[in-house]
Amino acid sequence: MGETDDILFERRGSAGIVTLNRPKALNAITHDMVRALAGKLHEWAGDDAVTRVIVTANGERAFCAGGDIRALYDLITAGRQREALTFFREEYTLNTAIKRYPKPYISLIDGLVMGGGVGISIHGSHRVAGEHYAFAMPEVGIGFFPDVGATYALPRLAGEIGTYLALTGARVKAADAVLTGAATHHVKSYRFAELKDALCGRDPVNAVLADFMESVGPGEVMPMRRVIDRTFSWDTVAAVLKALDREARAGAGHSEWAAQAARTIRTRSPTSLTLALAQMRYGRGHSFEASMAAEFRIVSRIVYGSDMAEGIRAVIVDKDNAPRWSPGDLASVANNVVQQHFAPLPGQELDLSWT
Repeated sequence: MGETDDILFERRGSAGIVTLNRPKALNAITHDMVRALAGKLHEWAGDDAVTRVIVTANGERAFCAGGDIRALYDLITAGRQREALTFFREEYTLNTAIKRYPKPYISLIDGLVMGGGVGISIHGSHRVAGEHYAFAMPEVGIGFFPDVGATYALPRLAGEIGTYLALTGARVKAADAVLTGAATHHVKSYRFAELKDALCGRDPVNAVLADFMESVGPGEVMPMRRVIDRTFSWDTVAAVLKALDREARAGAGHSEWAAQAARTIRTRSPTSLTLALAQMRYGRGHSFEASMAAEFRIVSRIVYGSDMAEGIRAVIVDKDNAPRWSPGDLASVANNVVQQHFAPLPGQELDLSWT
């Protein structure tokens, strides 16, 4: 098992506690952190004295704002895609281990949770959202795609909200997280330390959480569900945009929201958008393991393309926020791009047979 100060482990009472410890980097997940967490979860799974796992984070701004994409950028631009794929293979295996974990796996989430942070939390049995919770999967904005199990998780949120989040990268706060299913409980942020202590005892996890949970209001996204379902139910990105444009022209109460959603989508990578929508449709009818295998097939192609490096350059490296996508518009995306990215990888598939 890898060892790193970026992720800390502690045994307290009946709990194994994981603390993400890169607050200055918004607790972005590194390869060493993935390996360390995978090893510790395997150890605790076989330890009868550990009856539940609690995942928390240091710092006030983020639970985990994603993977260390600057490190991935450096690998890809140096032509070291195979090393990048080793990271993704191990990260996706970890996501699957969390999904199939034999003990309660409780994430205490306050602040940003995006990308890789979603992957180490949303697949667990309990996801507790604090007041500052902000969920997003903004990968299409950097020429990537919603991975770490989003193929399976996002289509299982209420209605077409997962599709909306995948194509726009919009953020969801605590109330909407609970209402859509991204989170299981809402607890006041100031009570997180007290909750963690209580979870270290012997009382059943559900009973402890019931004592701390708060009701949520109507949210900001859930009241939009009817219009989201109406505009994001289509099977091509072009059709989604047409539906949003119609909604915007209608001049009704949601016209500005629709116009903004369409503007946002039009700034994203056309290839990434096409793949993301295909993921949302694929994930509805496939198992978690099949969804993860599909994601590894996609990433094994996308790291050799140009959009991921260009998107990270524009957003993270040069910060000019002016990516030059290739191709630059939806009409120019190859008709077989989905087939190409979802195609099998003979001899290189993600092996999840252990599940």
